[in-house]
Amino acid sequence: MATSVCERLGIDLPIILAPMGGAVGPELAAAVSNSGGLGILPVWCMDIDNTRASIRATKALTSAPFAVNLNMDFPQEELLEACLEEGATIISFFWQDPAPLIGRAKDAGAIVMHTVGDADAAKRAVDSGVDVIVAQGWEAGGHVRGMVATMALVPAVVDRVGDVPVVAAGGIADGRGLAAALALGAGAGWIGTRFLASEEATIHPDYRKHVLESSENDTVYLTDLFDGGWPDAPHRVIRNSTVAAWEAAGRPRAGERPGEGEVIATSPSLGAMTRYGTYTPRADFTGEIEALSMWAGQTSALVRRVQPAAEIVREIMAEARNVITALAV
Repeated sequence: MATSVCERLGIDLPIILAPMGGAVGPELAAAVSNSGGLGILPVWCMDIDNTRASIRATKALTSAPFAVNLNMDFPQEELLEACLEEGATIISFFWQDPAPLIGRAKDAGAIVMHTVGDADAAKRAVDSGVDVIVAQGWEAGGHVRGMVATMALVPAVVDRVGDVPVVAAGGIADGRGLAAALALGAGAGWIGTRFLASEEATIHPDYRKHVLESSENDTVYLTDLFDGGWPDAPHRVIRNSTVAAWEAAGRPRAGERPGEGEVIATSPSLGAMTRYGTYTPRADFTGEIEALSMWAGQTSALVRRVQPAAEIVREIMAEARNVITALAV
């Protein structure tokens, strides 16, 4: 199923793994790339040595294209240089304006992607030289760029950017969602929550269990609750005891929230973690896992079993083909 996005990125299937920090490592990124889609490594929160090691580990697992993701809310110049030196050929930017780094990435021969939340931002990104636009809808899990739902956002972005390929993000977890995204004019689906249930995802079993058991009503959009170290970054998570206690207290501001500063979990890699921090519950965490930030989108209701990532890709593609064929009759 070749699309404009597939052709631009050099992949076979229009499925792109969302770069979920703390959940995606080399194994998951490589598995998606080996299946014909595009794996993306979230390296923006790593130091340079770990960034280099992650890229090298992914290269050892796949010869297919994969991308690295950089968050423009933080200084990324040195990380970008490290990525390019390690041979990264696709750079995915997120959050603020990537214009200052686009030229450097493209001078090194990399393809540049950028995630936006509205059509105006998409046009500015294209004018700055971005090659592929990711239009992220409000129903997406994790950190959410805009306030428009995917169904309305994608065609608006497609119409605004002309021939530049567009990826639809948010609200896609199966072949029906992928087929809908393609019908809206996107050239691929950006999928995160479904891959939280992949065998390769590096998350805690309790986190995965909550994803598998949640409904479409069990996530909540928050403007700045799980904000540790990253202010003004709206996000969507599974509603938990931390959210419930904060709401019961009248949604107080930072500094007045119940249990603020309380250590609720620890890990060998990160040490002590406090309530309201921005932590993806990883496999080596111990403590109140449920009280941490369990990022997930509204499609969690469609995620009901753990599978290898390759099987998830095959299943989504088979269903998308069936949907498209049925609609063509």
